[in-house]
Amino acid sequence: MSAVPASTVPGRLRPMRLHDSWWTVAAASLVALVVLTGGLWFSAHVHTDPVLHEAALFVHLASLVLGFGAVLAADWYGGLWLLGRCSLDEALAVIGRLHAPIWAGLAGLVASGFMLHPDLGSPLTRAKLVMVALLTVNGLQAGLLTRRLASPGRGVLIWAGATGLVSQLCWWGSVVVGFLNTRR
Repeated sequence: MSAVPASTVPGRLRPMRLHDSWWTVAAASLVALVVLTGGLWFSAHVHTDPVLHEAALFVHLASLVLGFGAVLAADWYGGLWLLGRCSLDEALAVIGRLHAPIWAGLAGLVASGFMLHPDLGSPLTRAKLVMVALLTVNGLQAGLLTRRLASPGRGVLIWAGATGLVSQLCWWGSVVVGFLNTRR
């Protein structure tokens, strides 16, 4: 007996997916923000030994390379498409393949960052936390955007530009704050 996808059986609805609607994206964003808040609580109450701290720092830097590198590549292909240097299908295919390393990098940065004992009293650290939260929500809504890019109109192009701009500002801003925090 072969399995038939639920979406092809008359009368059966397919399961709801993350990027099906603004409601699902909002729910995922809320869950992500709760997880980030829990991680902040963890970082304030659990102290790592020097060896684990060094390991977390390595994971943090490796995750930055993975995630931010993938973001730069995705934005590069978006720019190539806007300049007419590649087709929309080609850009979306490459960007679609980069979602996993982007999310893996962001998850690694967040998880390892909790073990680096961020100074939650520092305005710079709080700004970085806001950027990470914004980056996470922006990334979640970008999946919905990707589905809408199949027929891009002016509004969708503005949405794509704003998404890319927020992404770049948050990634670069977090890197600058991380650098400045190491100088203190």
